[in-house]
Amino acid sequence: MNGSVIGRGTVVRGNVRGSGSLEILGRVEGDVSVSGELLLGEESAVKGSVSGSHITVSGAVQGDVRGSEAVLLERGARVVGDLTAPRIGVATGALVKGLVRTDGEPVLGTPRRPATAGARPVAFPARAPAPVPAPAPKPSEPSETVEEPESEPPPLPQEKAAREAPPPPVVPALAKGAKAKKKKRED
Repeated sequence: MNGSVIGRGTVVRGNVRGSGSLEILGRVEGDVSVSGELLLGEESAVKGSVSGSHITVSGAVQGDVRGSEAVLLERGARVVGDLTAPRIGVATGALVKGLVRTDGEPVLGTPRRPATAGARPVAFPARAPAPVPAPAPKPSEPSETVEEPESEPPPLPQEKAAREAPPPPVVPALAKGAKAKKKKRED
């Protein structure tokens, strides 16, 4: 990366703007806006909004991060603010507290259709329960003649409503131990 560098131990108070690339290894107390690549080192700290074409964060940012091409948070990155870019990568060990929004380039192969005013939910056909066969009489016991109805009795109103209703929604199961982790975070 060819461009400017804000070295370790350097503190800049005020906004930083420029064309080209910038590497920040120190601290900036203000907004940072460059037209090229922006690299925030492991010990860097920015208190303000950050924008550039391709942003790689290894340090701390307290403000919004906006990339025109991509934003990458590496292991150890800490961002308190919103992330916005067409492509966003968050490595294991990176922390984000804010909204993560991917705008810009649409995903290839999945055209979006606008919602129409006359759109209605699709009704699923109800499935009738499978009939349960009657048990066969044992040969050693005297058989009794039991008359079974030839057809099913008409369904009760509750059963009819249950058969016509769409199936219940499918809720994904949480990973093992996720409830306990969530509860610990709330405490």
